[in-house]
Amino acid sequence: MKQKSKQNFWGIWNLSFGFLGIQFGWGLQMGNMSAIYEYLGAEPDQIPMLWLAAPLTGLIVQPIVGYLSDKTWSPRFGRRKPYFFVGALLASIMLIFMPYSSTVWMAAGMLWILDSSINISMEPFRAYVADILPKEQYSRGYTMQSFFIGLGAVLSAALPWFFLNVMGYSDESINGAIPAYVKMSFLVGGIAFFLAVLYTIFKTTEYPPEYYHEENEEQYGYFEGLSKAFKTMPESFKKLAPVQFFTWMGLFLMWFYFTVTITKTVFGASGPSDPSYSEGIVWGNLCFGFYSLVTFIVALQILPSLAEKIGNAKVHALALFLGGIGLLSVGIIDNKWLLFLSMSGVGFAWASIVSMPYAMIAHDIPPKQMGIFMGLFNMFIVIPEIIAALGFGWVMSNLFDNNKLYGVLTAGILLILAALFTLRIKDKAINS
Repeated sequence: MKQKSKQNFWGIWNLSFGFLGIQFGWGLQMGNMSAIYEYLGAEPDQIPMLWLAAPLTGLIVQPIVGYLSDKTWSPRFGRRKPYFFVGALLASIMLIFMPYSSTVWMAAGMLWILDSSINISMEPFRAYVADILPKEQYSRGYTMQSFFIGLGAVLSAALPWFFLNVMGYSDESINGAIPAYVKMSFLVGGIAFFLAVLYTIFKTTEYPPEYYHEENEEQYGYFEGLSKAFKTMPESFKKLAPVQFFTWMGLFLMWFYFTVTITKTVFGASGPSDPSYSEGIVWGNLCFGFYSLVTFIVALQILPSLAEKIGNAKVHALALFLGGIGLLSVGIIDNKWLLFLSMSGVGFAWASIVSMPYAMIAHDIPPKQMGIFMGLFNMFIVIPEIIAALGFGWVMSNLFDNNKLYGVLTAGILLILAALFTLRIKDKAINS
């Protein structure tokens, strides 16, 4: 197996740039889908089930795409690039048409297609870093991805504010229709998604199979390969499983309820028809953008050096704890500007969540199976999200009396639990 060359800053920049576009898809979804559902008449206890598309498509699509992209090679089109292109094209189309949904179930159906398409692009991007970079540059590669995730989230979060307050597009929801400022935000986001992925496709070159495959290596079908990957799961996967479980369940609840919660607790809106509701949704998007701004500052300036000093596990525990405290503080905030203080903790957490676990496990994965192992690791993300989507509606209606604030507070508690589980991990055990 041939050795890969080290990449300079711009080489790492180019191979990670597509994540900027992918984050437009996730960012617009996280900041606006619950509001879109409420515009179309959904109740708070219905929202978790309506979000089921994201984790379930991740559970199904990512391991399959990982396996297929591991096996793909074309001298003209490459290994991962065909998946980047197809996923980006389909996701961009869905983003553009999503705000024209006329019913809750139409929006939910389009979300299934959108999330499937994003996953087709995203999973190979996770493996692409390890494809191109030598092992000693993995941390830099995943940190650069974290930077673009943060930057893309900032830009996507600013779009609703820009089109409402700068460009003057309407915030009226007539007969349950999605307001014009949301439609324009999704249009621009869809175009940005596609162009950013094209940039990475045209600016990078993939290594041919001899850089991954050894002579006489065994070949496996998809289910056999997935089963083998599960049976040979590295110790780092097992130790991170409970951390990922509580982390991603907490994040999912935050995305369900944060923006629609502050419309009432901070802006005093009585419902989607109240003019204050759009103001709250726009501010919620800005809050998501602010935590993403914190994310890419932390990812480039703080996280790498802090990890070198105290270790990956301790950094990750600290980050999760700060995120949990930030979400819990939403319960006592009634001033919109103070929400940025809450989101600072979430931003620190997010910088670590999207980089540290991947840097920890990448050393333990065989290069020829990078895609399918990344897909397997993704199950630790999507399974808790599926549980939240299927079960939290019952919790909202039977235990929380449909009080959306309790969903946000539960998210904070779950992140703190994840931090406590992280403290049980020793860096030596993970990196060995």
